[in-house]
Amino acid sequence: MALTAHDVDRFMASRPRLEAIAYRLLGSASEAEDAVQETFLRWQDADTEHIRVPEAWLTKVLTNLCLNQLTSARARRETYVGAWLPEPLIAGDPMLGPADSAEQRESVSYAVLVLLERLSPNERAVYVLREAFGYTHREIAEILDVSETASQQILHRAKKHVADGKARSDIDEAAARRIVDEFLAAATSGRTEPLVRLLTADAVAIGDGGGKVPARAKAFEGAVAVAKFLRGLFKPGQAKRALLGGQAGLYATTANGEPAVVVVVDGRVIGVMCLEVTAEGITAIRSQVNPDKLERVTRHWTATDHGEPLFTAF
Repeated sequence: MALTAHDVDRFMASRPRLEAIAYRLLGSASEAEDAVQETFLRWQDADTEHIRVPEAWLTKVLTNLCLNQLTSARARRETYVGAWLPEPLIAGDPMLGPADSAEQRESVSYAVLVLLERLSPNERAVYVLREAFGYTHREIAEILDVSETASQQILHRAKKHVADGKARSDIDEAAARRIVDEFLAAATSGRTEPLVRLLTADAVAIGDGGGKVPARAKAFEGAVAVAKFLRGLFKPGQAKRALLGGQAGLYATTANGEPAVVVVVDGRVIGVMCLEVTAEGITAIRSQVNPDKLERVTRHWTATDHGEPLFTAF
């Protein structure tokens, strides 16, 4: 069925919100784009004249597509090489969605996206729709075909699971840059002591290489172990430079609202290191180095000027 220009406009008006919902549900920008495109195809085949509230219809279709995707994704991740981490998005990416409230910012933080992986698909959907986008339980019940009471119970369980593993504090962009600057100075010093002082005693470091880039499958645990790993990671060397394909520039930014180090070689982002920070120090370092999960970041990065890197390494 051919869409009218008005129908296309109605869909495009909802597209940014749909992309932001899909990204939070799937933890993958590329999969979110695919889900939104499939939603458009469903919209194209629908009898749009009889759809009274396009936003509600589109949200229901998208959410159910994402729930199906989450079910199959869990099976794929069982055979994924190494640790699986979400696809990071750097500051300014419209797919990050609304950031007006603490709940909205928190729902897309890298730390919380990792925690959302522990939830069932329905728990994840209710949490995202309620906390990040303010849907009422009545609206969520209609989207998921459950009762309002069930929606409330699901949210209660989801929030408890997230709260049990959450240790994040709000960080503004200026503070994030200071944290990254201090972190990089310590990491490139060649000594472990400055790093240990920045880390919490129970700090962890983990990376996602997807079997395409070397990344340790098991997390480093404890401040000393993490500091030793980072000292080796940032130690320069000809072999490392040859592996990377050139000299790397290290930049400070925010990814998913958290302080982050972006590693760039010849204009291509080859790594994003997200720092989870609490009042006690850096409690988690999650590095995304799988090139398949850095394509959108690279496109966004190269479209804007970031000045000179804070450090040049490797």
